[in-house]
Amino acid sequence: MFIEIRELELHPVDFSEAFGLGAIDLGPDYRQTSDLQASGRAQLVEEHHGKHRTIKDIRLNGQLATRLEMACARCLEPVVQNVERSFDLLYRPLGVDAGREELSVTGAEAEISYYQGEGLLLEDAIREQVLLALPLKVICRQNCKGLCPQCGKNLNVEQCSCAESLEDPRWSALKDLRSKLEH
Repeated sequence: MFIEIRELELHPVDFSEAFGLGAIDLGPDYRQTSDLQASGRAQLVEEHHGKHRTIKDIRLNGQLATRLEMACARCLEPVVQNVERSFDLLYRPLGVDAGREELSVTGAEAEISYYQGEGLLLEDAIREQVLLALPLKVICRQNCKGLCPQCGKNLNVEQCSCAESLEDPRWSALKDLRSKLEH
């Protein structure tokens, strides 16, 4: 759905979209397992900069929900994660801030994104919000044992016959220091 500035000048645009599986590319690490529901409102916010300059920002607020499958950070087994997020975003025309002298960025300004041309593609904003809602790492369960570093077997499923890993020689100096401190 393309949100056009011309239409927002007339009235706010309410949206309620269901994006099917794979309709929004979330990258190779995530697989969508349910429709991505997004609803909310887009409206025009006019900022006055001086007497004769008006900037037309797009404000998007709403919520989204979906379920994604991703790999466990320890054993690489699939983990299903519910994703729900509310958002309130401000998009400013690309290049409008160019030429200003460098200043420190406030917290509010850090939340501003930019659009190019005559509007904004809703799918791009939704993709960004889904990815921001995901944890950096997800594990299948708290006591996940992960993969054997030698043979790669999933230690949650079966125990491997690999020997215990040898101690990394780079840690020997610290081990010596530890033993001296204990005695």
